[in-house]
Amino acid sequence: MTFLPRLIIHGGAWDWEDALDAPKTESLHKALSIGWNALQAGRSALQAVEKAVNWLEDDPLFDAGTGSHLNVNGVVEMDALLIDAESNQFGAVGAVTRVRHPITLARKIMTNTKQHFIVGAGADEMASKLGMRLIPNIALVSESEQRYFLEGRTDGASDTVGAIAIDKDGHLAVACSTGGTPLKPAGRIGDTPIFGAGGYADKAYGGAAATGRGEHAMRLMLSRYVVDAIQAGKTANEAAQDAIQHAETRIPHSMLGTIVIDTQGNIGAAHSTPKLACGWIDTDGNPQVTMRGGIVQKATE
Repeated sequence: MTFLPRLIIHGGAWDWEDALDAPKTESLHKALSIGWNALQAGRSALQAVEKAVNWLEDDPLFDAGTGSHLNVNGVVEMDALLIDAESNQFGAVGAVTRVRHPITLARKIMTNTKQHFIVGAGADEMASKLGMRLIPNIALVSESEQRYFLEGRTDGASDTVGAIAIDKDGHLAVACSTGGTPLKPAGRIGDTPIFGAGGYADKAYGGAAATGRGEHAMRLMLSRYVVDAIQAGKTANEAAQDAIQHAETRIPHSMLGTIVIDTQGNIGAAHSTPKLACGWIDTDGNPQVTMRGGIVQKATE
């Protein structure tokens, strides 16, 4: 059976200057193009989400890879999670400091090691063992993040990035990558690499990715909550909205966001933040991007 490929991505949920909306929109369009072209060429959902997130990791507009927020010691520490719903496997890294693409390291860990969550210096060491080139940490520091660090600012302009895809074989994959929060303590790890919090997938129901305030997403196991809502009979978009409403009930001003795809290819997104940078491919194959969340869908989507 051949399935209709689907793709949704996000570039963070928070509040940033309106002047950044246009360049973020342009970058999300490019990430969508990369992921969608992979799916149209018959490549796997895993490859599509990895490559889309690679683009966002390379864009200093986003808090992932190059351009990640600096911790209190002026060091970039990054987290990532990749999930293969078909095999019920995942790979994750935390506080990695010397790789250009943490999401690619997460995939290599998933496919090449018996242990699937590796952090800190061990993650950098594993990257080298798996054939990835190590780079100086300073190479990941953007001019704007260096300036924020020197000014002691904790209002970073962006947040986690993520992608969810279904390929022609109906296989679903979820990818999440982040540099964490500005001026975080050394060693702090948020929700992004936590299976069930930052991302979750069940091949019978769908997949979700979270963004926003990581400690809150962990307390709620937000991504698992979204997929459980689908299992309970809600549509993808209803599940996303329900999860954020639940978050606001439990934690007022939760500052969270989520994107989701169910196994029927329906998509959804919701947020309690002022903005959610979100992009998707509609059922006509056209890219759609919004900086304020909300999935505009036709009746058939």
